[in-house]
Amino acid sequence: MASNLVVVAYRDGRRLKGSTFDFLPTRDKFHLESVDKEVRLIDFAELKAVFFVRDLEGDPARAKRNEFAEGARLPGRKVNVYFQDGELVAGTTQGYDPRRPGFFLLPADAESNNQRVFVVAAAVKEITWG
Repeated sequence: MASNLVVVAYRDGRRLKGSTFDFLPTRDKFHLESVDKEVRLIDFAELKAVFFVRDLEGDPARAKRNEFAEGARLPGRKVNVYFQDGELVAGTTQGYDPRRPGFFLLPADAESNNQRVFVVAAAVKEITWG
């Protein structure tokens, strides 16, 4: 089974980097093999989001952007997600349902290290559309 590179963001501010092979948005837990090769069981109840990334290093010098490229063809509906800790993530979604524990978002910045983000609904303060 293929694994995905992820950065796991906890509500308390901690972040873990590694890979997962059993993430499913319909389950409440998944396994993460961290960069130090330790396998941990991750519980959605503690999380803010799971960032599916191109690589685990990213580019710390690159400024975070929440704007869409001019004239970009966008899959889904534009959304701004305001987390309880004050962070804003903008993107598009095709699968938002307020009755589900979370949803996937494609980042507005197509050049971002984040390929997609699983937003944990319980960590969201507000969602705006458009």
